Parts: sequence; structure tokens; C-alpha cells
Amino acid sequence: MAPAAFVIAVLLASSGPLPLPSAGAELRFGIEAAQKGLWNEARFRFERAVALQPENAKALNDLAVAYEHMGEFEKARKSYEKALELKPGDSYIQQNYDLFREADDKRTRKSRRQPTKKS
Repeated sequence: MAPAAFVIAVLLASSGPLPLPSAGAELRFGIEAAQKGLWNEARFRFERAVALQPENAKALNDLAVAYEHMGEFEKARKSYEKALELKPGDSYIQQNYDLFREADDKRTRKSRRQPTKKS
């Protein structure tokens, strides 16, 4: 084994298992990414947070916001609705969902008014 490879192998073996990420750590990382406009990274982190804690309404809300920013409106709707199902009456989640629905209704009305182009 080459000396550099040996040192790396020793360091990896001596450091023990890597700590598993927590939903809270993933949420914090996702929020930082979202604040920088890095929506793919934010979505990835929020999806991991939800995978770690499927009943975490905050993680579902944050994931819905990311989906919305990325134009994945059906996924956003489902995530908001699941978050509200888990935490009914949460004013922050409800406000986000209401704003989403308002914007989604406008998008839907606009798409119905535009004539389709024929080839």
C-alpha cells in the first residue's frame, strides 16, 4: 500500500463510524441553501429531513416551499397538505399554504385563458 493511501486508511479506521445526519441538521443546511438561492440543494436537504422524520411538519413545509420555487406545484401542494394534516392550526404553515394556493389558482386561470398553439 502506498504511504498516502496507508495514512488515509488509518485515519478512516481510527475515526470510527461517521455520525448519522439528524433531521434538524438537514433542515438547517437546507435553510442556508435556500437563503442562497440553491434550491436543488435545499430540496435535497429537506427531502432527507422528511425521510429521517416523516412526521416533521416543519420539514414538510420547507420541502413544499422548495418544490414551489422549483415549479413542482403538485408536489408542493401534497407537502403543504401533509404538513397541515400533521399540525393543523399552525399559522405559519397555513399562511404559506394559502399564499401557494392563491398563486396556484392564478397560474391555473392564466393557463386556461391562453389558447393552445396548433402545429
